[in-house]
Amino acid sequence: MNSSVVEVHELRKTYGSTVAVDGVSFQVEEDEIFGIVGPNGAGKTTTIECLEGLRRPDAGVVRVLGRDPARERRALAPEMGVQLQESALPDRLRVGEAVALFAALYPRSLDQRELLSQLGLAEQYRTPFAKLSGGQKQRLFLALALVHDPRVLFLDELSTGLDPHGRRTVWELVRSIRSRGKTILLSTHLMEEAEALCDRVAVFHQGRIVALDSPSRLIARFAGSLRVSVKIASGSSLPPLASLPGVRSVQHQDETLVVHAEDDRAVASVVRTLVEHGVPLRELRVSSGRLEDAYLALTGTPLTREEQ
Repeated sequence: MNSSVVEVHELRKTYGSTVAVDGVSFQVEEDEIFGIVGPNGAGKTTTIECLEGLRRPDAGVVRVLGRDPARERRALAPEMGVQLQESALPDRLRVGEAVALFAALYPRSLDQRELLSQLGLAEQYRTPFAKLSGGQKQRLFLALALVHDPRVLFLDELSTGLDPHGRRTVWELVRSIRSRGKTILLSTHLMEEAEALCDRVAVFHQGRIVALDSPSRLIARFAGSLRVSVKIASGSSLPPLASLPGVRSVQHQDETLVVHAEDDRAVASVVRTLVEHGVPLRELRVSSGRLEDAYLALTGTPLTREEQ
């Protein structure tokens, strides 16, 4: 049986009267990709910063590789790779110089040019930080977290600033990192990312964990219905879909209507009712449930457009 690389027991952290993390407990096993998911303000970053030794918990026990990161951060530093949610470097520092500088701080390091090539930054080797795009900066910070070949990797909002192609490139790199025996803990508000990468997911809501399981099991337990997604014209008057037999929930945000239905018969009833009431339908899609749907079922709170 794999040993626990990260252990968190009843973690609590407050900022004045605001409770950021309220009694959180979980373990991350060796070679696992473990996800912390939820919207901004759910307690994800605070939890990760306590694990990285950047913040001291007000209560509870936190261990990484059996050590207290707040008290033993110097000993843990060579074994931990950290990508913060927000970072910056001097404007004139070149990409190659930044990676070489970070590599020099540790007793071991990966091949720097090969790492930059894997992250799509080979052509930016001599480019100053200030001239990088947002996505390139994000990939550089990932390179800095990886260059010393850590045993445990903490990624806070991994895909911020990346376009869909860049996001999937980074996902493939994360999978390859895990295949080399690394343990990865990532936080994200992108449910697609968690569903694609994570072995297990802790769903955070208002500083607490409301569910913890594999993405597939969370979907099966909490989003096991069919999902009807329709683009509708702004200001369209909708019929009372929630009262139709087999309809579990109805969400209407901006120009997107999402209905969760129990079976094909309920889906047909929804579409027929919309057509009968003259609602123009665009981009009609029917699919099985997703992790985003499970999150909504667990918390009752849809993600905002910025958080998606």
